Amino acid sequence: MRPIRLPEPPSGFMATPEIFDGGVNAVRRALVIGNGFAGAENQSIGLVRALGLGDKHLIYRVIRPRGGINEWLRWLPVYLHKVVYNLMIEIFGNSRYGRLVHGRKSVPFYDQNGGSVGLSSILEADARQIASIAQENFEKEGPLLVVASGRDTISVASAIKRLAPQNVFIIQIQHPRSRLDRFDLVVTPRHDYYALTPSGQQEIPRFLQRWITPQEPPSKNVVQTVGALHQADSAALRIAATTWHAELAPLPKPLLVVNVGGPTRNCKYGADLAQELASSLHNVLPSCGSVRISFSRRTPQKVSDIILKGLGGHPKVYIWDGEGQNPHMGHLAWADAFVITADSVSMLSETCSTGKPVYVIGADRCKWKFSAFQKTLRQLGLVRPFTGLEDISNSWSYPPLNDAAVVVTRVRDALAQRGWTLR
Repeated sequence: MRPIRLPEPPSGFMATPEIFDGGVNAVRRALVIGNGFAGAENQSIGLVRALGLGDKHLIYRVIRPRGGINEWLRWLPVYLHKVVYNLMIEIFGNSRYGRLVHGRKSVPFYDQNGGSVGLSSILEADARQIASIAQENFEKEGPLLVVASGRDTISVASAIKRLAPQNVFIIQIQHPRSRLDRFDLVVTPRHDYYALTPSGQQEIPRFLQRWITPQEPPSKNVVQTVGALHQADSAALRIAATTWHAELAPLPKPLLVVNVGGPTRNCKYGADLAQELASSLHNVLPSCGSVRISFSRRTPQKVSDIILKGLGGHPKVYIWDGEGQNPHMGHLAWADAFVITADSVSMLSETCSTGKPVYVIGADRCKWKFSAFQKTLRQLGLVRPFTGLEDISNSWSYPPLNDAAVVVTRVRDALAQRGWTLR
């Protein structure tokens, strides 16, 4: 019997007939709800990329008023913050009290939502509008995948789920603290559950435990990761390798990349760690071909000054001054090894996804769940402490951290349970 051959589509017809494209059961589009902070939004976009929808998503943003008294109102839910802010503006107007409300450097909503960096097309997230879009386009475009990250996005994402439950699939990244059934999936690092461990219960006063994430063991719709999701996937690193080839490829090897963050409430350090880092880097310079150092926006001036003074004049060392294109992705692609300060989960997650040696400094200064995160990285063989006794030319490796693959598998399974699939 001759095999059955499907007819070829007419010349110039590129679209796949819906019967072969999943129809209304196929997820073809995604919507990211951000909060204006790169650390949170990168996680959402990274997951969308991993799901194969990197070029088929829109970004909406939840924004708060900024400046003046608004910094004291950030503990309020977004909607209530805006109500209080607008009420105070209406009452005080342009009086001297009104200036206290606005602050000296009031930031227009347009700039808050991306206008100052060429992202004026990013719309403010409106749950009713997004739910309406999902419902109206369901028959034509299938379910809408919504990925949100950060505390300010929780109320919007859960409202979309409530308004259009049959038309959306909601993924909330970062633990929403309670009522996890408001979302189809919750993606959170396993160290967020540190509060429920015996050590966490000893460290956290009983009267505070009910306010600490989370309040209950992980339910079936929780996906636990080791670190944070990000955009530094293999495709992005290949592009970065090409983009930065002319500048980084000729550098003497091995290339050691040093990323310096900044102290946080749970990873406190200052001049003491900067001195330790500068001294340890001096000790490993003989085994390095070249060293490139970058600071983050959180790096205190006193920390960067110590590094600049101690290493700025060495011929093997280049310190990025913050001007021009950020070399971070190029560094991830071309580095032979990394030294990372312990404060940033994002930086560590990105570097551990490369499979290259990652040395951490300052882990002993971290506490609570961040100490648990550092311990997990060491137990998995992803990082080693930076002591200054290392021979950077002696490389070592490990299976690259790939949290996105774990999450993608869970997303596909959860979609399948609803009779949906990814295109």
